[in-house]
Amino acid sequence: MLERSGYTKLRVKMILTTLGFSLIPLLILGYTIYRQFEISHTNKILQNLNHITENKRRTLDLFLNERLSQLTAIAYTHRLQYFLEPETFERVFTLLQARSKYYIDLGIIDHNGDHVVYTGPYQTIRTANYKDEEWFQQVQAKGIYISDVFMGRRNYPHFIIAVMRREGDKSWILRATIDSDIFDSLVQSDQLGANGDAFLLNAENILQSKPRFGPRLLGKMDLGAFSRFPGVRSEMIEVGGKQYLFGLAWLENKNWLLAIRDDPTEELMPLKRTRHLVWVILAGGLLLIAGGTVLTSTTIIAQLVRSEREKATLNASLTQSSKMASLGKMAAGVAHEVNNPLAIIKEKAGWMRDLLSEEDLKASPNFKEYEDAITKIEYHVTRAKDVTHRLLGFARRMDPIHEDIDINQVLNQTITFLENEARYRAIEIHTAFQKDLPFVASDSAQLQQVFLNIIDNAIDAIGKDGGITIRTQAVHDPDEVIISITDTGPGISAEKLDKIFDPFFTTKKVGEGTGLGLTISFSIIQKLGGKINVESQEGQGATFIISLPLRKA
Repeated sequence: MLERSGYTKLRVKMILTTLGFSLIPLLILGYTIYRQFEISHTNKILQNLNHITENKRRTLDLFLNERLSQLTAIAYTHRLQYFLEPETFERVFTLLQARSKYYIDLGIIDHNGDHVVYTGPYQTIRTANYKDEEWFQQVQAKGIYISDVFMGRRNYPHFIIAVMRREGDKSWILRATIDSDIFDSLVQSDQLGANGDAFLLNAENILQSKPRFGPRLLGKMDLGAFSRFPGVRSEMIEVGGKQYLFGLAWLENKNWLLAIRDDPTEELMPLKRTRHLVWVILAGGLLLIAGGTVLTSTTIIAQLVRSEREKATLNASLTQSSKMASLGKMAAGVAHEVNNPLAIIKEKAGWMRDLLSEEDLKASPNFKEYEDAITKIEYHVTRAKDVTHRLLGFARRMDPIHEDIDINQVLNQTITFLENEARYRAIEIHTAFQKDLPFVASDSAQLQQVFLNIIDNAIDAIGKDGGITIRTQAVHDPDEVIISITDTGPGISAEKLDKIFDPFFTTKKVGEGTGLGLTISFSIIQKLGGKINVESQEGQGATFIISLPLRKA
């Protein structure tokens, strides 16, 4: 559990570290690209708005300058007496209208403020006096005057352009009325998107041209207080609860503020699309990097787990080899030390049996008990000697003899040693040998010891009424002979299966096995260059599989 927890923590750390080193540069790169695009796009919008505003300001200034130039040229080309003839003044107005449709009417006012001559559709104002009008006072003071838009006696929105000329000690004014509708179309000629607008404001924020949206002409649109400034400015101003981008510029010839409104939501739509695209790319990159990181980390951890398991297996194998080496040394010493006492005990047991043949001892009422005791002593001494002989055989480094061996023949000879025991226990031994089985370069005596151990263990495991099946088969790649010995015994549990070849480990009852038979068999097969494995499930018998290399040509 602790080991699994450690691998889980390592996997999480690897994923987080990899994601951190991968995603942070990606996010920084994405943000930098988006920020640069945002700055570039915003600057482009502002430059475009400033350019349009500047061009519009120049157009309007040019319009007013042209009107002033036309009126100044007319006023200073001829004297007042020339224009007092109505037909003459009508021709001048017709000429102006032919060149420009912006004029509504034209009139001349004397120094007393009276209309001395007039041409236009409003004949009611022909006898009007403007002496008390503000614009009249302004023209008298400045010589040139452009008014704000007003309703006036015409009851129609318009503005006037007036030029004063002096002749001797008297003066007169040439006054023209400009059509505000045509002037509004000039102001709104350049539109920015569906929600864009353009209009003029005076210093009191009174509309001097008709906007597309918002208040009517001469209404108030509060954009804030702007003192006169040179050039063009861009401002974000809230109108009607919504933020708009305005390009602002003051006209040169008139104290009017040109305002060109742009809807930032329209202009910034490509920026929003770019932002969405950046997020989609980042999300896709995130998923791809996260998936790759998880997959890579999982693969690395799995490989690490496999390596650790292989290392643990190798360590266990090295530990086992060390134990086996130590056991071999110990076995030799133990066997040597034990054999001498066993020989003496057996000799004394034989002497005691010889004494039992005397008449006096035969007549003893405990004769039978003496005889049984001696028999048991001899039996257990013999059993102990077998154990020591096995230990000595396990400890000795016996180099195998390499001779050509017919595995089928060796198995048949081994079966003859155990068939009486098997028949007594009602156990049938079946063989399935491959015909023409290739010879094996090995040691027949040692192989027979292995087969005897395994078949004898199978008989003991079955007990009574069962079967043992022995098969041989030659395979290629690698070239080897496979021997399998399967019994119908109770099988081996999973926890015992890994220990089956350990020294002194046995599944038999206490006193019935030493636990050295399979260990010695495992050692013999390894020395012969082969492998031995066991497959078993509890309750379904066991199968020992031995593979031996074929004799080379």
